Amino acid sequence: QVQLMETGGGLAQPGESLTLSCETYDSVVMLYAMGWYRQVPGKQRELVAVLRRGGGIDIAESLKGRVTISRGHAKNSVHLQMNNLKAEDSGVYYCYARRDYEPRTEYWGQGTQVTVSS
Repeated sequence: QVQLMETGGGLAQPGESLTLSCETYDSVVMLYAMGWYRQVPGKQRELVAVLRRGGGIDIAESLKGRVTISRGHAKNSVHLQMNNLKAEDSGVYYCYARRDYEPRTEYWGQGTQVTVSS
C-alpha cells in the first residue's frame, strides 16, 4: 500500500502563490502517474493536474496558465505550484498516484486544506 503524505496547505490571500508537496517513501511510484485533485463541499473531486509516467501532463482546463506540476528528482514526490490564487481555489487538495499497468490501482493522500481568503 502506497502512502502519500501532503504538505503545504494553509491560508493564502487572493493573488498569492502556494506550493503543495506530496511525498512517499515507496520508490515504486517512480513508475506511476502522480498528481493532484481537489474537492470542495458539495462537489465531486476534480482533477487539478497529473503527471503521467511518460511525462505527459493532464491539467484542468480552468487552471491552465496558473498551475505548474513537477516531480522531485527521485521521482517519489510531486509538487504543485498555484499562482494568482482565487477564492474558488479553496478546497481540500489530494495527492494522487496511479499505476497504469495491471493491476491498475489508484492511491490517495489524506488531503490538505487550502483556503484562499482576504
